[in-house]
Amino acid sequence: MSIAPPEELLKILRHTPALAQAYLVGGCVRDALAGHPNHDFDIEVFGVSYEQLVADLSRWGRTDLVGRSFGVVKLTTASGEMYDFSIPRRDSKVAPGHKGFEVVFDPAITPQEAAARRDFTINALMFDPRRGEVLDFFGGQEDWRQRCLRHTSEAFVEDPLRVLRGMQFAARFDLIIAPETAALCRRIKAGYCELAVERVREEWFKWAAKSTVPSRGLQLLVATGWVEHFPEVQALIGTPQDPEWHPEGDVFVHTSHCLDALVKLPAWKSATEELRIILSMAVLAHDFAKPQTTHEAMRDGRMRIVSPGHEEAGGPLAESFLNRINAPNAIRERVIPLVMNHLAHMQTESDRAVRRLAKRLEPATIEELIVVITADQFGRPPRPQEISDGVRALQARAGELKVESSAPQPILMGRHLLELGMRPGRELGVLLAAAFEAQLEGKFFDLPQGLRWLAAEPGLTLPDEVRQRLAS
Repeated sequence: MSIAPPEELLKILRHTPALAQAYLVGGCVRDALAGHPNHDFDIEVFGVSYEQLVADLSRWGRTDLVGRSFGVVKLTTASGEMYDFSIPRRDSKVAPGHKGFEVVFDPAITPQEAAARRDFTINALMFDPRRGEVLDFFGGQEDWRQRCLRHTSEAFVEDPLRVLRGMQFAARFDLIIAPETAALCRRIKAGYCELAVERVREEWFKWAAKSTVPSRGLQLLVATGWVEHFPEVQALIGTPQDPEWHPEGDVFVHTSHCLDALVKLPAWKSATEELRIILSMAVLAHDFAKPQTTHEAMRDGRMRIVSPGHEEAGGPLAESFLNRINAPNAIRERVIPLVMNHLAHMQTESDRAVRRLAKRLEPATIEELIVVITADQFGRPPRPQEISDGVRALQARAGELKVESSAPQPILMGRHLLELGMRPGRELGVLLAAAFEAQLEGKFFDLPQGLRWLAAEPGLTLPDEVRQRLAS
């Protein structure tokens, strides 16, 4: 493993007396182990007081003390780079909740004692930048080689959030939780109620945006019993599917395969963090309603397992899940229509149907829906990962109609009717709604055609003045 801190940071470390016992810690060391570049360097400093650390760092730039209660000094150098320096602390659980800790700073704490308070062995690694040596007190490097997620010490139980951190770490780095760590997580399952919903959401969103094998995170929830806190996910376990269409197993297994397929798609890899979250949450939730809609019915002369209406029924369940983790409206309003329309490719796609689909999805898009559907189709091993003809037809038609990345917008606007002599009021709104429906039906495609439709459409109540202007 090799870590190459910036020359500026190395200079600070080598020429600052207070940093004689300073080590790179946390994510930058773990990510170097994974072979991933990390430009965020956290430094833990031993053998000095907070005041001495601040004084010695001040000669290198501006020091920000906003992390004082956590023993953190943020240094901004003349070049504009920022580094976090911290002194070790002893945390004692004195009350429920994530704020229920008594924090004591102690310059006498050893690196091994400090590492023991970290959550997992792969996060307890330290790196001595002066000697180029890794400090590994708890076997983190071997756990990494074995793809094992293991708690560092019994201090793990003091913060239940660590279980959800484990969920996203397992998914990001393709790890399997150690049996003894899973047992420890089950012991603190009731601690979920102590967690602030914002912290729960943050871990789910990291899972959604950063996973390489999302199913590992879901498997961890099952192994620890924490899946009980997410009933929509738990209900998928054991819900059967028709073996001809879903030879992979139950709905939980299918959803896991879909998520693993999703993160391999080029569209997901190139997406923004927000869009990754939206797509991952939509795929996670796309079959949430199968447990309540699945039954056996006669199809094609034999009994089959079917789940009619599960796509539409999934909308409220997706909303319930997202509400419980306090997902922002910008996420919810795009995930829910993707869930409710993930079988749209199975209907005959006329031009009017495609335009209406784009409008139903808004503010999500047909482009995003195609990604969700593709992940759904790819999540059925050993069936081949092939995009169906229905998906290709939908994609092509949406492109021809120019609605793949946005919904149709009204051509005939209120200002056009006002210019013709209409007055503001209910009648104006009725006419605009009727005009937009006609546009979606394909009765006109530009403003002149829209005005001709307005003049000729029977059943519309127009003031005489407006009809005269339309006729002129």
